[in-house]
Parts: sequence; structure tokens; C-alpha cells
Amino acid sequence: MAVNTADILKESNLRVTSCRRDVLKTFLGRQVALSHSDLEDALKENFDRVTIYRTLKTFLENDLIHKVLDDTGAAKYALCHHSAEEPHHDHEHVHFKCEICGNTNCLEEISLPKIELPKGYLPKEMSLLIQGKCKNCS
Repeated sequence: MAVNTADILKESNLRVTSCRRDVLKTFLGRQVALSHSDLEDALKENFDRVTIYRTLKTFLENDLIHKVLDDTGAAKYALCHHSAEEPHHDHEHVHFKCEICGNTNCLEEISLPKIELPKGYLPKEMSLLIQGKCKNCS
């Protein structure tokens, strides 16, 4: 069954625009973390970089995507896989970057361990990046 991007946007209480539909469709089609540059390359015929940036910002604010940091220091973004009924979810799972193809994937089935910080430190978010060969390149 095909995923309806308009339905996903509506479930997140977002107005359906052509850029939002196309950015979401790109994420769904690639199934890996994407950078702003990746999206710009894929969608540059129809949208400028600022429009794509604003769409990413809106998606982040509305929990459609989450930020993934990899070894380059550049931000990538990945789709969140949760239902609209969930009031809150976290992104504390492992990310894997393949040294061969360069793709970064969320491994949501692997949770990060609980880490006790010293007194006075307040965590905001955690991430763990594992590098190696992905299942497609092994």
C-alpha cells in the first residue's frame, strides 16, 4: 500500500504544500538519513534552498524528523517512526554510518544505555554513532 504524504502531514497538523510533500516523499523513498544538501540536490528543480531549509525546520519542530549527527559534523535528518497519537517520543537510539556507501541509518531497535551524569549536568539529547559496513555493503 502506498504511503499518502498528504495524510502524514495532516496527521501532524501541518498544511499540505508541494515542498512538504516532496521532501517527505524523498525521505520515504530513500529510507536513510539525508542532509539539507541531499534534499537540495534531489529537489533543486522545484524548490530553492531556503524553502527546503524551512521545511526541514518545520518537520523538526513537529517531530516528523529528527537530527542525526555523523562523523562529518554535518547535520542529517531521519524520519521519525511513531504514530500521531504518541504525545512524546525520544530519538535515543543508535545510528549506523556505512564506511562504504556513506549512508546513515537509524537502528531504532537498539536503545542507548542509561547514563548517570555527574551532579549539575542536565542532558538534552544523546546520540551514538557506530561506523562500519552496512548490510547492503557487507
